[in-house]
Formats: sequence, structure tokens, C-alpha cells
Amino acid sequence: MRISVQLNDFDIGKELKFFSNGLTNTGAVVSFHGIVRNNNKKSLLHMDIEQYPGMTQKAISEYVTTAIERWSLTDALVIHRHGKLYLGDRIMMVATSARHRSDAFQSAEFLMDYLKSRAPFWKKEVTKNGNNWVKPVLKDEIALARWK
Repeated sequence: MRISVQLNDFDIGKELKFFSNGLTNTGAVVSFHGIVRNNNKKSLLHMDIEQYPGMTQKAISEYVTTAIERWSLTDALVIHRHGKLYLGDRIMMVATSARHRSDAFQSAEFLMDYLKSRAPFWKKEVTKNGNNWVKPVLKDEIALARWK
């Protein structure tokens, strides 16, 4: 299990290669990466993502441990950036490995839903028309509720 909360960009190919090397008893690896997009044509200039060192890492670790136990994962990776991010920048990556693909897919979706809705990040959109904090969205809450 590896969790990284970082300012710097990351190389998806290198991260996936490092994650996959040496896996045994694994039949599936699922990965996802998210990028900064322009929501609702608000003329996004950039996004500021804040976090509390230690607290954010600990909270993500608890959810990754839950995923590993629930789906019997052989490994898991979460990378999430903070700081000033621009349109098209990589914001996060999740990778899971399991004996079977359904467990790898479900656990990756669980972690992505958690990161979107519950991970302790505070996101502010900076647009041409001003700044606003990103608020919870009902569809994200519904997606997260399916894992209870």
C-alpha cells in the first residue's frame, strides 16, 4: 500500500510500472487518473487544493486499508495532488490489484468515490468571475452511498 499526497506532478506510466512490478497471485490491475476539468463552463483559471499534512494522509490510509480488507487486494496505490492546479493537470491516481478483476474494479471505484466526496481536501475554483469553494454534489453522495 502506498499513499502520496504531493505538490508535484507524477508520471502515470512510471507509477503503474512500479506498482505492478513484483505482484504475485494477482490476476488484475485497475488504474484510474483524474485531471482538472472546467466545470459548467465557468472559465476556470486554476484550482487551489488545500489539505492538512498528516491528517489527509491518515484519512486516506484508513480508506485504503478498508478497501484492501473488503476486496482482498494484493496492493493499492493512491496519489493525490494539492496546491495550484491548472486545466488538464493530473490531480489524482488510484491503482488496485487483486486476484480477480471484479475486486480490482470495485475497490478502485470505492476509492475514487471516497476521494471525490470524503477525503479531507478543500478545493477552490478560481475563475474569471471570482472564486468559489467546491461544494458536495448529490450524484457524488449517491455514488458513495452504494458502498455502505
